[in-house]
Order: sequence, then structure tokens, then C-alpha cells
Amino acid sequence: MDVCLVIKRRLEELGLEQKDLARASEVTESYISQLLARKKLPPAPDRTDIYEKMAKFLKLPSDRLAKLAEYQRREELKKGLAGPPAPMFAEIRELILRKCVAAKAKQVSAIFEKQPFGELERLVTQKLLDVVKTVVREELNSENWLHLMARLAGRSYEQMRVTLLEFLDTDVFSLSPENCVSFLDPLIESWDVDLTTFGMEIVLNRRVASGDPRRFAFVETGPGKLEQEPGFKEFLKDRSLSGTATTEEIELLKKLRFNGKRPTSLYYYRELQSLRDPLHFRAEDRPSVKNSVTKMSVNDA
Repeated sequence: MDVCLVIKRRLEELGLEQKDLARASEVTESYISQLLARKKLPPAPDRTDIYEKMAKFLKLPSDRLAKLAEYQRREELKKGLAGPPAPMFAEIRELILRKCVAAKAKQVSAIFEKQPFGELERLVTQKLLDVVKTVVREELNSENWLHLMARLAGRSYEQMRVTLLEFLDTDVFSLSPENCVSFLDPLIESWDVDLTTFGMEIVLNRRVASGDPRRFAFVETGPGKLEQEPGFKEFLKDRSLSGTATTEEIELLKKLRFNGKRPTSLYYYRELQSLRDPLHFRAEDRPSVKNSVTKMSVNDA
């Protein structure tokens, strides 16, 4: 039984309508309708308070809807990850390039054009997305901030909550122009990248986001025993995700490192698909790296 069916049945039992649930959840009736019609994937439980509000209104155990949603998301995402990633929308690329510092914009644009959705474009987009999501999560429970963002976007408070829920479920492969207009555009003032080291600096718009510029740098570490991420262990246990992975692919995934973040098993599955996509790699031979592991670290300065 999925979360949509449970909610529908409970509404019938209590003699309630979708608009009542929408009001209690502080989202639009349209969002509830699409959610229950399975036109939208249920939002991730750890990124929203919607299931708590729904459970309270429907008089259900507080964690029941969240558990069902997590299972449903896992199954749906596994289906969606089977195919190759779609190319990035032209509007998204234009926005990202517009935010690039003027001194680098022309050079970066040329690289993006030469290598569509290549390693640089993916890196930049992912880092911008990470920073904006961090801000959004910090302000998730701030009604004043949501009202401000709603005014900037010309939307109602309820519409903005819906947009926020959908944005927090977005990744670099599913980023939409609407996500950019609602969050990346107003929150990001500018970004810069060192094309030699790939270090990045991202400056936030102080009118809607506090904090100093975020700086990212690649750091090389020496050899040593690396502790496996919990998500990587789950990935290995779930044969539906890791069953076709080769020994070489497993070793590459094992070496991925994250600063303060805990990727899920689905993240490793997506990376596995990315490793197999020929569009992400050049044809020439590259020397192997045996004695060092490159990882991304984040220094907020």
C-alpha cells in the first residue's frame, strides 16, 4: 500500500476533502490533487514537515505516512534512474552563465558549449544547487522568509511551500527552469571558478540570504584506509542497485568522499549510471591514480 492510497482512504473515512487536507498542510489544493493522483513523487520525509501536518490532520501515527513515502520514493527513483540523464535546459545554462563573474563568463561558456553537461557544467551546477539547498533548509520553518520569497516570485505562501518541497527533491539531473527562477536566481549573487584547480566561490544575495561567500576546493589526501559511507554499504547490500557493478566500479565509488554529508544508496546508484555514460568521458587514455584519492571539501569563509 502506498502513501497516496492511505491518504485517500483516510479522507473518505473521515468525510474530508482534498481542499481540507491542503489547508491543514499549508500547500495548494492542486498539489494535493497531483500528489494523490501520483502525478508527483511524494516529497522526501527528511526535507519537509508535510507528513507531520497530514498525519495530525488525518489522525494517523506520526511516522506512518513518512515511512510509506520513503518506500514509494525509493521504488520510483530506482525506475527513473535506469535511463541516461536528460540534457540541461537552455534556460538553466543561461542563468548559470549570467551569474558567473564577468572575467570568466566567456571562457566558461565556451567550455559548456564544447562539453554539454560535461564535468565542469555538472560540477558548477551541483555546487550552486548544494549551496541554495542549504539556505532553503535553514529557512524551511521561517514563515517570514517564505513570505518574502513568495513576494519576489509573485506567488502565494502556499504555492511557495509547494515549490520549496519540489525543489528540495531536485538534483542536478532534474533541475528545472522553475527551480532556477524560484531559488537559484534570487539567492545566488555570483560565482567564480578556478579553471586550473576547479575551486569555486559562490556569493549569496544578502537581501534574502545571510552568510559569507561559500568556497569549495579540491584537496588531495594521502593513502590510507578509508571508512565506508553508510549509504555505500546500503548500496552494496541492495543487489537491485549494485548487482551489475564491476569490481573496478565498486572501487571508484568507494573512494568518493564528502565533507559533512551522507549520500544515500540511490546516490551511488546514480553515480554508477554516470560512470557508464560515454558522454561523460573523453576517449583519450588517462593515467590511473593509485596512491591518492581526490575529494571535495567545503570551507565556509
